[in-house]
Amino acid sequence: MSVTIVIPTPLRQFAGGNSEVEVNAATAGDALRELATQHAELRKHLYNEQDKLRNFINVYVGDEDIRHLDGPATVLKDGETIMIVPSIAGGNATAEAKSSDSLPELSNDEIARYSRHLILPEVGLEGQRKLKAGRVLMIGTGGLGSPLGLYLAAAGVGTLGLVDFDVVDTSNLQRQIIHGTKDVGRPKIESARDRLQDINPHTKIEAFETRLTSDNALQLFKEFDVIVDGTDNFPTRYLVNDASVLTGKPNVYGSIFRFEGQASVFWAEKGACYRCLYPEPPPPGLVPSCAEGGVLGVLPGIVGTIQANEVIKVILGAEGILLNRLLLFDAWKMTFRQVKLRKDPDCPLCGENPTIRELIDYEQFCGLKEPAEAKPDLDEITAVELKSLIDSGADFQLIDVREPFEYEIARIPTAKLIPLGQVVNRICEIEKGKTTIVQCKGGVRSAKAIGYLKDAGFEGRLINLKGGIRAWSEDVDRSVPKY
Repeated sequence: MSVTIVIPTPLRQFAGGNSEVEVNAATAGDALRELATQHAELRKHLYNEQDKLRNFINVYVGDEDIRHLDGPATVLKDGETIMIVPSIAGGNATAEAKSSDSLPELSNDEIARYSRHLILPEVGLEGQRKLKAGRVLMIGTGGLGSPLGLYLAAAGVGTLGLVDFDVVDTSNLQRQIIHGTKDVGRPKIESARDRLQDINPHTKIEAFETRLTSDNALQLFKEFDVIVDGTDNFPTRYLVNDASVLTGKPNVYGSIFRFEGQASVFWAEKGACYRCLYPEPPPPGLVPSCAEGGVLGVLPGIVGTIQANEVIKVILGAEGILLNRLLLFDAWKMTFRQVKLRKDPDCPLCGENPTIRELIDYEQFCGLKEPAEAKPDLDEITAVELKSLIDSGADFQLIDVREPFEYEIARIPTAKLIPLGQVVNRICEIEKGKTTIVQCKGGVRSAKAIGYLKDAGFEGRLINLKGGIRAWSEDVDRSVPKY
């Protein structure tokens, strides 16, 4: 029977760029193996060394996770759809119930400001007082944090905590609408605080210009009612989840990549946590950051606004929040899908017999720290050294593993374009026995390409351009645009 497999954006480069692939299979396991046969590069991203599906890959038939059906043996119907959902990386009570007597009163100015809320029976005067009493901690004031903060302040949330340590860059302005051109170079937390206070002077802003770490997360979280995950990396995402569970706080989750977004509410006391969905992170480099993979500017606006909606509902004690549900949004196809989440009884954090009782080293957990005794097995060259090599007339080849649209924006002279997803299949186009320098935008994809080439048995010295074409633009030729 024929079934359709929906390929998520991060894996499409290993599936010929396809967003959907049709296969003939009777079970979910057969379908995935047929997919891996048609697109061999996908196999190592779907299966581990024991030939089992990786823990950072979830597979849904309809809206059900096959882990909660019959696993790979799940029988398929003709025309059914299978979704691969990798990490990208409800309830009917308020986050912290407060009696009516303890809720703050609204001033006449606030009553006028929030009048459109007050005439909603689902909010009303008491609901608005709950919002005023609410304390929400936002992790990040970037793409997701921008619309999130704007709408929470406008809605009358009484206290917003902001955690960020970055500065505003020109490249942020395409999507991080809380900041403006005049803010370039300023700490994001200062820019965000000024904008939010302008939106609503009744909202108290508590700014924490610091990196969220295992040392400070628990202390920060316990002072707030709701935690909102606006992070852009897996170590912080797992840290936010674990600290939320350990402090008993709801975690309003959002993530974005290119045209796709996810949103949910993780609340261990009432359902699943993030580790129930993704027990382990993907290996470093599998899922590019927004800086490497790009992001449609309006996407974080949509997902961040959904997060704001869920925060407000959590504070109000509304029914129908995204508890035990994962919302999947594709901005390019303009589609929404929902899949069910289930609490994992074996979850090491929130399961029946938890083994994680304190925060850990999340950089190490996500594979971003080399063991102290390990020596890096990667030759590197700086942009300045590459320029000297070019000027000397040395015999070498420069391979650019970015995408064609990136190559059109900026390029280094003499570079040959072979996108990362094609580098193994086009290995014959790279001269054997010749020194090969590999470059991308920032040095991440090129390091990954070197690993692929070594695994494929490439003969010759492979060198990574440290900092990629951005370093070339900064240190060698400023006429080459940065993007």
